[in-house]
Amino acid sequence: MFKLTLLCIIALSIKKIQSVNNDWWKNAVIYQIYPRSFKDSNADGIGDLNGITDKMDHIKDIGADALWLSPIYTSPQADFGYDIANFTNVDPGYGTLTDFDNLVTKAKSLGLKVILDFVPNHSSTEHQWFKNSIQRIKPYDEYYVWRDAKMVNGQRKPPNNWLSTFKGTAWEWNEQRGQYYLHQFAIGQPDLNYRSALLNQAMKDVLTFWMNRGVDGFRIDVINHVIEDSLQRDEPLSNDPSASLDDYNSLLHIYTKDQNESYDILNSWRVLLDRFASEHQTDAKFLITEAYATLPMTIRYYSAGSVPFNFMFITDLNGASTAMNFKRTIDNWLNSLPKANVSNWVVGNHDNHRIASRYGVKKADMITMLSTILPGITVVYNGDEIGMIDREFTWKETVDVAGCNLGPDKYQIGSRDPERTPFQWDDTTSAGFSTSENTWLPVNSNYKELNLAAQKAATTTSHYKVFKSLTTLKKKLLNKSGKEKTDVTLITPNVLGIVRRLPGTTPIALVINTSDAEVKVDAMSWLNIPLEMSAYTTSVDSGIPSGTQIETNALTLPGSASIILTSQNQMNELLS
Repeated sequence: MFKLTLLCIIALSIKKIQSVNNDWWKNAVIYQIYPRSFKDSNADGIGDLNGITDKMDHIKDIGADALWLSPIYTSPQADFGYDIANFTNVDPGYGTLTDFDNLVTKAKSLGLKVILDFVPNHSSTEHQWFKNSIQRIKPYDEYYVWRDAKMVNGQRKPPNNWLSTFKGTAWEWNEQRGQYYLHQFAIGQPDLNYRSALLNQAMKDVLTFWMNRGVDGFRIDVINHVIEDSLQRDEPLSNDPSASLDDYNSLLHIYTKDQNESYDILNSWRVLLDRFASEHQTDAKFLITEAYATLPMTIRYYSAGSVPFNFMFITDLNGASTAMNFKRTIDNWLNSLPKANVSNWVVGNHDNHRIASRYGVKKADMITMLSTILPGITVVYNGDEIGMIDREFTWKETVDVAGCNLGPDKYQIGSRDPERTPFQWDDTTSAGFSTSENTWLPVNSNYKELNLAAQKAATTTSHYKVFKSLTTLKKKLLNKSGKEKTDVTLITPNVLGIVRRLPGTTPIALVINTSDAEVKVDAMSWLNIPLEMSAYTTSVDSGIPSGTQIETNALTLPGSASIILTSQNQMNELLS
């Protein structure tokens, strides 16, 4: 009996080990949710966790593999969740820890991974850690970056010339403690001190807390800001003629960003996550990092144990970019990618104008096509799948701290409100986001025509249908294992071809026209693809129906159109 029991235990252990998936993220579609704007379940005009749970079938339906939640933690909402008053609890406006547990349970039942936004650079001034630090209560006295004032002609001045990303000095005087604290972002977001071993451990405990609740990975916010020059030297002037002396861009940030220690801190988290996964026999825990940095500095985050966001479609390219620009930028990334690492392609996020506004509505599908046909991880922002566009805001309507700090003349430069408006589910009250007409941000007035329900019901094509076809292609064909090759070919200065050459099957090709004019190209010769192919999916305004038979030696593409070509057999498999 003892031997039988022992054999059963060993068999179960082996089965559990074999069921662990360490590669789930390598070709994943990650869907970012801005909780405040996704779905309101209790009619208070603010999105919440129960709303996300209620609408999770949509995330599964569009072919996502993981959902990434922007911050849900306890917060006074000065920066709408990125100012955290408790790293291990849920803000009451979004729900409770029980609601979060229910969300995770629903996600697991649908085969979806849950990724949380981890904000390591700062907390809120409302956090108990900060309140204790003001009073010099140990160990919290060293949790934040405090410095004495610099006296100039008897006047108290900040320790150096460092500036906040939201404009003005990065130092704020605290009368009770008698020192300045550093805040690289809003005044209400004091920077944490990673030169403190105790603070380091406290933040590791936060990661462990959420992994114990079933979290599968973390998106690391502003990783390149987490530690500063230990000597706290003044930063040099940038000599940017458009920046006033208190504008962030007036300085070259060589002492407050991209410090070598940032990579060491990240690597310590990688070790923690790997140890947790090993000890608990879970699937691999995923880290993806945000750093608006140079390409070499960005790529270096791979060696520290994360996948660094590839923001090329946001920062390097736009609606005016030519096929030549796309070719050069994509090649630069792929050529820089370290061997045995996985690329990623970010379509949009909560900090930048929506894809359809940055590139124009006609080119919105082009970017989602690129992000799915190129090898690696696809990252999309809620609303990308239906082609949502920015809403214009008046100064009076603006609530984002980044815009408010710039004042009525410049708020539009920095405000992120336009891309954060509520998700447009249908044509009912508040676009189906809430039963209340008063929502935290106004709903875009185009919701009567542009909404998910309308795109699902469309008799022709729609952004939703295009997006679903792309994730189907990624899962059924592009993610198949085996040696494959990706060719990025410039056909003309305005026409780009991407070809995925997979073992044992016909190449799959994406052809995009970045110009406004119709073009005719010999894609067969330039891309080395078959003469007869099928239009598997096309951009919404291309006028080319899905299923159209294409002679690739004389491919005609309307202005700003994109098309994915497959064999008829592949198309039959994809549609089955």
